[in-house]
Amino acid sequence: MVTVYDVAQAVGLSIASVSRALNGQTGVSEATAARIVEVAAELGYQRNDVARSLVAKSTQTIALLLPDITNPFFPELVKGVQTVADEHGHVLLLVDGAGDRARVAASMAVLRRKQVDGVIVVASALDGDADALFVGVPTVFLDRTTNGPGASVSVDHEAGGYAATRHLIELGHRRIAHIAGPRDLEVSQRRLDGWRRACEEAGLPTHDALVASGDFLEEGGHRAGIELLDSGEEFSAVFAANDLSAIGFLALCAQRGIRVPDDLSLIGFDGIQLSRYTTPTLTTVAQPILELGARACDTLLHLIRGEESQSRIVLANELTAGASVRAIGGTR
Repeated sequence: MVTVYDVAQAVGLSIASVSRALNGQTGVSEATAARIVEVAAELGYQRNDVARSLVAKSTQTIALLLPDITNPFFPELVKGVQTVADEHGHVLLLVDGAGDRARVAASMAVLRRKQVDGVIVVASALDGDADALFVGVPTVFLDRTTNGPGASVSVDHEAGGYAATRHLIELGHRRIAHIAGPRDLEVSQRRLDGWRRACEEAGLPTHDALVASGDFLEEGGHRAGIELLDSGEEFSAVFAANDLSAIGFLALCAQRGIRVPDDLSLIGFDGIQLSRYTTPTLTTVAQPILELGARACDTLLHLIRGEESQSRIVLANELTAGASVRAIGGTR
């Protein structure tokens, strides 16, 4: 195995100079550094990152904890994190199961042993005292505020729910049903709050029969849709708390011969790529998913380096028009 000492012998320079050149540090001229790197490559030298991490007290690794790695919302989020991690020479580890406290605790125990530099957690499903799981590790939470030393990055879920419902109201809809997310999730409650605020401002009904809870998955949207359609309530539009729920409801409408948007308008939330390929294409409140990941990673790297950073970042949503909504003059 070729060492720094071997490279130093070959170029006739000190180990300190060779080490600085190979690690991209100052103190060696550009021409000398280029020659050192060239000779090191010829000799087959490979940097020992384990030894380097012991000296630098950094493993150049970060972890991203996701509640469900199969959810199509997350690939774009991962891409945003990965892009920034790559730019700064960090390796990204993916960990599934962040929706379960026991699994998060087990994962954090492993990550501490691996000495990861920091973690990003999609923590919407974790309870209020989950901060204790991350003590001593630089942490950025997505979709969850924190009372600890970490930071949070999210969108304004209440404003997004309001914008979706307000869009339907402006198109003439006066009875709007809502497929909510899981009742115990803060993001579900915030989107429900936005629906309720928009309806109440317009003097529209918001009673319980117009709300059915799903699970943020297609099956849950389908199941909640059955509850709404069989409730006897009249409504001309549905605001689904996420795109997967909307897609599940869209499938139900097709099964029952309900034409979207001719018979019923539908709007989702998230802006996942799949929403562009439904029939009809889905009108949705799009989160800046790529930017969420990138900002979370950038914030984490600031924390790792001990630099000042915003403790709470809230990004804006954007209403994206598809073909699942139409203007009307009455109700279904």
